[in-house]
Amino acid sequence: MATCDLDEEREFRIHDEAVVDAHGEEERAIGWYYYLADKIQFPFKAKCLKKVSTSSLQLSQMVEVIGMADNEVCEHDMFVAVDMDGIKIDLPLRQLGPMTDDEDTDEAVADWQYWTNRGCRF
Repeated sequence: MATCDLDEEREFRIHDEAVVDAHGEEERAIGWYYYLADKIQFPFKAKCLKKVSTSSLQLSQMVEVIGMADNEVCEHDMFVAVDMDGIKIDLPLRQLGPMTDDEDTDEAVADWQYWTNRGCRF
């Protein structure tokens, strides 16, 4: 079920850049992975915007995002690698809000969150 309004410009970008020519779940996952990896400028600081059952982050907790998680980890959801006190862990990107001045990073993360909030899945 969609939890946000339709955004035609964002829909076009997602279909034109992230999931273009993707047939099936695996190709959509790969498309999203490389779209995000190409557009996001790492590292960046992010804040936890919502609780996710598979993550130990607390609301408003700040983390340093250091890169995309390995692509095998991103077969069903997009994960990013974060540095938590010198330990690398993977967290779902959908729970993080970037704290950057980089328009491409902000846009790419917002695209992913929009897509998942619209109820879309691989």
